[in-house]
Amino acid sequence: MKEIAAIILENDKGEILLYLRDNKPDIPFPDHWDLIGGHVEEGETPEEALVREVKEELDIDLKDYTFYKTYVCMKGDAYENIKYVYYGKINLPIEEVTLLEGVRPQYFSREEIPNVKFANILKSIVMEYIDENEMNPEKLKESVL
Repeated sequence: MKEIAAIILENDKGEILLYLRDNKPDIPFPDHWDLIGGHVEEGETPEEALVREVKEELDIDLKDYTFYKTYVCMKGDAYENIKYVYYGKINLPIEEVTLLEGVRPQYFSREEIPNVKFANILKSIVMEYIDENEMNPEKLKESVL
């Protein structure tokens, strides 16, 4: 089964950074919003893949992040996979976020997230993260990028 490492990056305003996938018919979920991350390559740990993907997609050397949850995705995605989801902080103004893959980055407020057109099952993952953060905000404020 394929493995994916992704990160929920949040700024101090509680906004979550997503990027718009390319609008190419040959890719899964074209023109949908996605988390930063990607496939775990052979021989990599999910953490190594996450650091590599953040570098490839944002040109940022990810140092501080925290494991959130593992999701076994048997449906709702382009293929069965295991998602390793992490979270961390990012406080760059959107104009200073360098996106190297995809169309554009954007911060979304917690109130906007339910209306975002997410790739695969990511909306449910991000909504779960938001709900848990609101119940226990101190738990999720440990990591800073």
